[in-house]
Amino acid sequence: MVVIVLTACPLGLRGDLTRWLLEISAGVFVGHVSAKVRDRLWERIVDLVRDGRAIMVHSARNEQHLGFRVHHADWTPVDCDGLELVQRPNSMSKGKTQTESQSRRSGWSNASKWRAARRYQ
Repeated sequence: MVVIVLTACPLGLRGDLTRWLLEISAGVFVGHVSAKVRDRLWERIVDLVRDGRAIMVHSARNEQHLGFRVHHADWTPVDCDGLELVQRPNSMSKGKTQTESQSRRSGWSNASKWRAARRYQ
């Protein structure tokens, strides 16, 4: 079983994938192909996706019974003691400091901020 999700990709690539897989939603392809065809499809996707993003999940013989590949995605796969996990980018690494993340105001509206300020005057 193979699932491919494409974001911001050329229409020609989507049309190319419909030869092998079913497009069940815009940019989401599902099907059952051999490992050789799957690898060739991934090579084709990487060649044609340009600035778009591609994620492929496929059946594999491991503990999780799945494997995945990503191209131009923020989240990256990492091996953790034999399990393949997805690592999200840390918001702290994008230029935010510890004090900026701690100084987030409580509540979800400006009214809660105003009430908290009035309480301590």
